[in-house]
Amino acid sequence: MDKYNLIICGVGGQGVILAGNIIGGVALAAGCDVKKTDTLGMAQRGGSVVSHLRMASEVFSPLIKVGEADILLALEKLEAARWSHYLKPDGIAIVNDQALPPLSVSAGREKYPADEEITGVIEQRTNNYYLLKGTECAVGLGNIKALNVFMLGCLSRCLPFEEALWQDGIAESLPQKVVEMNLKAFEQGRKAIQGELENA
Repeated sequence: MDKYNLIICGVGGQGVILAGNIIGGVALAAGCDVKKTDTLGMAQRGGSVVSHLRMASEVFSPLIKVGEADILLALEKLEAARWSHYLKPDGIAIVNDQALPPLSVSAGREKYPADEEITGVIEQRTNNYYLLKGTECAVGLGNIKALNVFMLGCLSRCLPFEEALWQDGIAESLPQKVVEMNLKAFEQGRKAIQGELENA
C-alpha cells in the first residue's frame, strides 16, 4: 500500500489517543505495518495532545518529520494551527470547528486567535483544508465524547480502508453501551466531509 503519515492533535479529554489507537487498529487489520507515538502536554488540564501515526507496507520509525504529514486530523482548531507545519504542501487538514482556549488564554495572559488568523496559518501549508462542525454533531447525538469518532468518519474518506474495518475497530475499542451512538457519529462524519470533498 501507499505510505500515510498522520498527525492527530487536540487537547486533553477530546479522545486524541483513542482516535489514534482506532486508526492504528484499522490499518493493522488491513495488513499494514503501523508505528505510533503520543505526546501529552499537561493533558489532564486541557493541554496539547498529539499523536504521530505512520502506516505502510513497512515502517521503521513512528516519528513524522516537519513537512511530511499527509493528513492533519485536528479536534481543536488552535491545535490545528499549532501543528500545521508538519503538513506536506499538498497535505490534507481536517479540523473540528471548536475553540478550547489554553490556560494562558483563560488566565488573561494571551488572546485566542481569530478564525481568520487560524485559517491563514493552515492555508500557508495547504489548500486542502476542511473545517467541520464535529462538536455540534456530537452534542446533537447526546454525547460530546463522540467527537473523536465523528472526526474518524471524516478521515475515513481520505484513507483506503474499507468502511467495515472502521466499524469493527470502533466497536472493539469502545464500551458496548456507546457503540451504536458512536457508529452514528462515524457515519455522520463520513457524510459531512463527503459534501466538502465534492464541493472542493
